[in-house]
Amino acid sequence: MANFIAVPFKKTSEVDIIKPLKNLISSYYSTADEPADFRESLKELNKLRLNSTWRTLDKNENSLQVMCRYYDQITVLEGKCPPSDVQIPFRWKDAFDKGSFFSGSTSLTLSNLSYERICILFNIAAMQSQIAASQGNDLSNDDALKSAAKYFQQACGIFHYLKTTVLSSVQQEPTPDIQPDTLGALQALMLAQAQESFFHKATADNMKDAIVAKVASQCEELYADTLKQLQKESLKQLWDKEWVSNVAGKQAAFHAISEYHQALVCRGKKEVGEELARLQHANELMKAAETRGNITFSFGDYAGKISRAYQETKKDNDFIYHARIPDVKSLPPIGKAALAKPTPMPEKLSSKFQDLFSTLMPVPVTQAIQAFDVRKTEVVNQEIGRMREQTQMMNGVLASLNLPAAIEDSTGNTLPQSLKDKAQAVTEAGGIQTIQNLIIELPALLQRNREILDEAERMLNEEEASDNQFRNQFKEKWTRTPSEKLNQPLKVQATKYREIIENAVEADAVVKDKFSKHKNSIELLSLPESELSARLPSASPVSSLGNSHSVQKLKQLMQEVEQIKTERETLEKDFQSVTIDMKTKFMDALAQDGAISEQAISAETLGEIFGPLQKRVRENLEHQEKTMAGIQQANTAFCQEKQDNQSSVTRDTMMKDLAGAHDAYMELKNNLKEGTKFYNDLTQLLVNFQNKINDFCFARKTERDELCKELQQSIANQPTGPAPSLPSHHSGTSVNKPEEKERPSQATPQNASAPASLPYPTQNNMPQAASFLPYPQFPAYPTYATIPMPRGYNPYSYTQQSGMPPAYPPAPTSYPPYGQYPNYPPNTGGYPYPGQPWNPQ
Repeated sequence: MANFIAVPFKKTSEVDIIKPLKNLISSYYSTADEPADFRESLKELNKLRLNSTWRTLDKNENSLQVMCRYYDQITVLEGKCPPSDVQIPFRWKDAFDKGSFFSGSTSLTLSNLSYERICILFNIAAMQSQIAASQGNDLSNDDALKSAAKYFQQACGIFHYLKTTVLSSVQQEPTPDIQPDTLGALQALMLAQAQESFFHKATADNMKDAIVAKVASQCEELYADTLKQLQKESLKQLWDKEWVSNVAGKQAAFHAISEYHQALVCRGKKEVGEELARLQHANELMKAAETRGNITFSFGDYAGKISRAYQETKKDNDFIYHARIPDVKSLPPIGKAALAKPTPMPEKLSSKFQDLFSTLMPVPVTQAIQAFDVRKTEVVNQEIGRMREQTQMMNGVLASLNLPAAIEDSTGNTLPQSLKDKAQAVTEAGGIQTIQNLIIELPALLQRNREILDEAERMLNEEEASDNQFRNQFKEKWTRTPSEKLNQPLKVQATKYREIIENAVEADAVVKDKFSKHKNSIELLSLPESELSARLPSASPVSSLGNSHSVQKLKQLMQEVEQIKTERETLEKDFQSVTIDMKTKFMDALAQDGAISEQAISAETLGEIFGPLQKRVRENLEHQEKTMAGIQQANTAFCQEKQDNQSSVTRDTMMKDLAGAHDAYMELKNNLKEGTKFYNDLTQLLVNFQNKINDFCFARKTERDELCKELQQSIANQPTGPAPSLPSHHSGTSVNKPEEKERPSQATPQNASAPASLPYPTQNNMPQAASFLPYPQFPAYPTYATIPMPRGYNPYSYTQQSGMPPAYPPAPTSYPPYGQYPNYPPNTGGYPYPGQPWNPQ
């Protein structure tokens, strides 16, 4: 029989951690880092897991370091990944269950990095106990006893840590080996064996009897506590009988040894009565220890020493001293020397730890950066939106007044220079054909996104239906968490995406109406200059008014209008070009305070950066207000001076329409480009969302198949009663088949990079690629009511709603043709809008 007890390992099943973590990193982190950057890191992490859990490990420091490296890596990664987003089915078996892995064994499967960390930490403590036990077998080796004491104390510290954290980390009924009561018993056992190691070293060093007695007395107390915990009703079935008998024997033996050495102390003081009482008690205790368990290996000839000392002292007392033998209960207690103490858990268990994912930031920092980006984009959107709204209003007023064309039309037959410039701008931008082509593309992009979301929801609903059918089939034996509880955040997210797509349809309708209104005028502006001039009705010349005060005033004011527009273009570029790296600030705040006051830090930084630009915006808007007031006044005087005839009115009306069509054309082109970009960005987000659901369904399928194997095995072992058949829909996945190793391929765009930050029409609550809401640890943004989109409002651009967060991270640089997306057939003819079919041609 070995001198010390070693804790067995937990066993785990093989699992793919590369693909789910790659999907998680690529979807959660909206940084410049590409998933490819972490391929080698993920391979190394997978190798660490295999070496820590599957390879046969020798009981030495090298094996322990491999396990510690994996634990440290999981600990660091856990702080960088949202816990509820990890979809890896980690399955671990109870360390004390001796059955096969699938035949009725006690095991638990959770998709949780915390659970994986807890289980590997248990195995680290088990490895420490095994190394210590092997070292402690050589009681004559001083270094071996020191090493055994060290590892037992480290294992004790780990079991103490697990006992206090396991329930908060696992958040589900754990397997018996990691229940707090079990961990408490293992902690007590490790501490007792560490104290025993110190006892053996003390005796080997021939320390004084008084010291040895106190060390042994502490051993007796620790083993008594261990025995009490091992014999708890809830734990009795876990242990081997040898464990309990060994601990019980050692408890009695150490009591006997402490009494023996204290008796030797009494001998030195000539206290014969107390010496004889203690030796008599020690002799009785040692006999009890021998009946409880085989302790010969641990304590050698102590039983003989005690017996001989008792006989010699009794003989001397009978013939010489005749001392009164006191009752053992009346003897003064023996002191205790507590040499063994739990080693506190260090921050890093591995001495040579290197973070494989050092470029990934902790979750609090990532959350803070995302929240800051929301605030920053909100400021940019608000200021640019104000300027664009005022520009649209100013263009509308000028178009209604036929300015500046009215003061440039000196002959009544030629095109005004401003109208020539507008026609040239429209032609250079591609004319009406460009708008029509962009509009034709939207239905196909919309349908592609709908199909991806439909497929994601189909997988989610199918998995839930499968779980419900198995639950109805196996009743109370189907013990895993219902899918309808686990998939609720995913369903909420899918509903949000569905609302966003419907809002996009409304935005497309706004674009369609605006195009229909200005289509004829845009066609005219797309014509050559000669044809456009021929289409305009002639009017009597107004050249005689060229030198009038009102005309000169209007020309001056129109120059100011151009200055206002030029300044706004510069301001818009300045707002959009601002880049702020908040990583250092947030990392410093987290390191200094242990938390991040994101709102305060963001408000201070945004004020410093955007304060001067916001001041320039206010001055620009005030300038416009004064200029437009002057234009209204000067135009009234100009109209009074003009000769009023019918041809002039018709010509003015047509030129107003052409000026308005130019502005509408530029808005439509921007709207449609932003709409196309929006749909492509949404495609990337939905593909990531679909991958997330696929990982969830795969993890649930793995757990389902394992549970089916266990249930089928248990049913097959029953003497009577047929095994229930599987649900009909499950015919493609027999419980007798081996575990599925590969996930089905998913629709993933080729050459797609991280999506861009893009607000959208009436709903800015779109989940970001970096943080799919709702996570309990993320700030939950409020739900914003849909606002009407007035004619002229840019439906794909900046929202007028105060406080609405932005929707998207940076846009992919390129997207493949629609037909290249797997699982989604090409749409050659385009897709009609909901309702009546519409042909923009």
